[in-house]
Amino acid sequence: MRSEPSANLPATPKDILGKLVSFDTTSSKTNLPMAEWVRDFLAAHGIESQFVRADNGIHTSLFATLGPASGTPGTAGIGLSAHMDVVPTTGQPWDTDPYTLVEKDGRLYGRGTCDMKGYIACVLALVPELKARPLKTPVHIVLSYDEEVGCTGVKPMIETFGKTLPKPRLVFVGEPTNMTVVDAHKGGYRFRTDVTGKDAHSAKPHLGVGAIRIAAELIAELGRIEARLKATHINPRFDPPYASITVSGIEGGIAHNILPPKCAFTWGVRAMPGTDAIGIARELQAYAERTLLPDMRAVSPECAIETTTLGVLPPFFSGEGSEATSLALKLAGQNETFAVSYGTEASHFQVAGCSTVVCGPGSIDQAHKPNEFVETAELDKCMVFLRKVADWAAA
Repeated sequence: MRSEPSANLPATPKDILGKLVSFDTTSSKTNLPMAEWVRDFLAAHGIESQFVRADNGIHTSLFATLGPASGTPGTAGIGLSAHMDVVPTTGQPWDTDPYTLVEKDGRLYGRGTCDMKGYIACVLALVPELKARPLKTPVHIVLSYDEEVGCTGVKPMIETFGKTLPKPRLVFVGEPTNMTVVDAHKGGYRFRTDVTGKDAHSAKPHLGVGAIRIAAELIAELGRIEARLKATHINPRFDPPYASITVSGIEGGIAHNILPPKCAFTWGVRAMPGTDAIGIARELQAYAERTLLPDMRAVSPECAIETTTLGVLPPFFSGEGSEATSLALKLAGQNETFAVSYGTEASHFQVAGCSTVVCGPGSIDQAHKPNEFVETAELDKCMVFLRKVADWAAA
């Protein structure tokens, strides 16, 4: 394993962030150069890392432990969790090179500065301090790939917990929350609905079934379902305070004078805790079978409507008495928790039995945008918080 003398490594969060931003870890590209750099950074401090590689050969998660390497289930430690991938910059009007860190007026600009390489930089900057402390509780560095395209990297890593990797008792997910403590977030469910109609000349529409028109009827029904949820299932902790349904893409059509035999659209549900998103897909199918398919199949028995689940990110709520939430509030010096509408890997850790909370530097309002930035003051607050995590792990 290649390593560098620790004296030659970047040491401050800003300097480390500059290095991390220089790696284009867009989900569709490899993250191996960044993961290998983090591995070598840790190795230079005498810390061994383990990779959990993807089958595609171009992605990997990384797991490392500081302090006691093992222990009873009651002392399994705390995981500091983040994802290494970022969203694309394609078509975005950046004022600077998104893969070169630029500081201006107390802000650090670059892709991933906020979401969420700023947190990774703070965690790595803490490593020398963690190494110098007689930790009684393990501190795990837990870095995943492909969070932005469906949390596909963290799930295989979690599957190894308690087997080849230790299972953290607590997990702090460092998504941008302005260092407030977030104990709940919406889930994200993605679906694809395929409509099979029957082609015909547009002058004889009664001889065919236009799949695009049927898709439009289904999309309208999704709008009615959302309106009902908005009127009957409200949780003011979230913004918006209801489960939202969005249609993100549609494809179909052959020519202006042919009824389209095929149409497909993708859609999703941002579900609050307690929302049955899979039930919404079943409700859409029931509407199709009751209202649309009888007339479609009267024209052609081959007509069909089928919805497939593409991805599931469960909603997250740490719940009353959460050890992770209580600890985060104590370390942050706060007495109030918040809920957010975006999703994180926290729900996957929670499903695996890890007490989990979300708290990290930066504002989600800056994530995924051109000229993404994190304020240097946010990194400073994060370092104060992480040093208190180190104090707790050494106590």
